[in-house]
Amino acid sequence: MTAAAWLGRAGCAALVALGALTAPAALAQQAPVVVELFTSQGCIACPPADAFFAELADQPGVIALALHVDYWDYLGWEDSFAAPAFTQRQKRYARAASARMIYTPQVIVNGQDRVEGTRPQAIIDSITARAATPPRVTLSVTSGAGGLVIDVDADPPLDKAAVIQLVRYHPEETVEIERGENAGQTITYRNIVTDWRPIADWPGQAPLRIETPDPGADPLVVIVQQAGPGPILAAARLDD
Repeated sequence: MTAAAWLGRAGCAALVALGALTAPAALAQQAPVVVELFTSQGCIACPPADAFFAELADQPGVIALALHVDYWDYLGWEDSFAAPAFTQRQKRYARAASARMIYTPQVIVNGQDRVEGTRPQAIIDSITARAATPPRVTLSVTSGAGGLVIDVDADPPLDKAAVIQLVRYHPEETVEIERGENAGQTITYRNIVTDWRPIADWPGQAPLRIETPDPGADPLVVIVQQAGPGPILAAARLDD
């Protein structure tokens, strides 16, 4: 089934519901909702999910990040964006949830909700629920000549340590897939993660300021997440 057909059948109600994400309650959130899509160019079920994810990438109040995994490369097409580190991140999510398997397409919402990437309405429902949850952590990110300045604070203080992470991504790239299960398709991918790294551990009991260099030209996201990986407590994006 083509992406257009899939969106026409399964995604119709969800695409309409995307408008709800622009409601004042969502826009007022200090911490946008982070949506991670684990996907692969070699996965036959992924193109429709990639198409729906592209819609999410344009929604206010959502930080959509695509992590391409490498465990389908043996099927005949190596994903040009895949990295073993992204596979490992998905495996850590599975272990945290006591899950016995990983798969694509899978969506993780705010580090907590695990949703099949082929269920657009369930993804929208999860985003809406997380957007309605008052943030516990405040996050400020500024960029200047000396690099990034990151300020975080928690009210009340956290009962579990968190990790401050920097994420870089390419906004958009089109790929012609020549072999494998998706041979012959040309797919435009959005918000392709190129680097995801921790820069500091934060006990969460007192405010923290981090000053760090800001190399690279790609857009940047700062994420505050409980160790595990656990819930994402705050996120902020710098587009330039």
